[in-house]
Amino acid sequence: MVKLITKTQQLKEERASEIGDVGFVPTMGNLHAGHIYLLEEALKVNDVVYFSIFVNPKQFGPNEDFDKYPRTIENDIALIGECEKKYPRKKVVLFSPEDVQEIFPQNSDTQISVQTLSTLIEGALRPGHFDGVATVVYRLFDLVKPKIAYFGLKDYQQYLVIRQMVKDLNIPLEIIGMPIIRDESGLALSSRNQYLTTEQKKNALILSQTLKKIKSVIDNKKSNIDQAKKEIEIILKDNNWNYIELRDAETLSEDISSSRKLTLLAVYQLGTTRLLDNLQMEIE
Repeated sequence: MVKLITKTQQLKEERASEIGDVGFVPTMGNLHAGHIYLLEEALKVNDVVYFSIFVNPKQFGPNEDFDKYPRTIENDIALIGECEKKYPRKKVVLFSPEDVQEIFPQNSDTQISVQTLSTLIEGALRPGHFDGVATVVYRLFDLVKPKIAYFGLKDYQQYLVIRQMVKDLNIPLEIIGMPIIRDESGLALSSRNQYLTTEQKKNALILSQTLKKIKSVIDNKKSNIDQAKKEIEIILKDNNWNYIELRDAETLSEDISSSRKLTLLAVYQLGTTRLLDNLQMEIE
């Protein structure tokens, strides 16, 4: 049975009672198969896995969906419990604080900022977003003190920000990026997909299909990059694209002249819903 903890002090006491290392999966809840995949992979490696559900106000902008972000704790607990049953000798501790002050005490005024990575691409469109992400993740790392933490690569820039923070602050922790989980149509799973109508879900396939098309144009060859960039320019005439960016996969630098690995990052907007996706590729 999943052990649910809602208070920070209770979490500290539980963690202090553990013998050995633990894995960690931080989420904002409203779980889907992608989240459960992270939990399963964590349970394969760790005897104890801490799993957090916290809708972090610091990473939402003033006109974003913090208030309406789906909060489905009962269903989330059921999904975690079904996953845990597959690993009867393993333990899952769910930390779902009932009050924001359990994470950010009143008048707390500290912020973590990964300067360069946080201001590029998605960070340029959503100022302060990645500072909010880094701040809450640092706080959770400090509470849980995991040996390994698991992040889905759908939010690829977020993964790089967290990895850089861990490196810069010398946190004794391994960050594992896990593959994007997609539905049968190819749409990357996201908690925000439920905002979409049936028709919008069909239209959303343009996101993954376009990234595949651009990747096929590049075909792992540096000589094809200029042609891919021309294709991107044409595609971006559709104003529903927030961006399509071809960057170095490790640094997100625009200078990819000597890059061996590239990432394609894109956001497509359907109504008020922004859908993120990305693809990685190696270059010969």
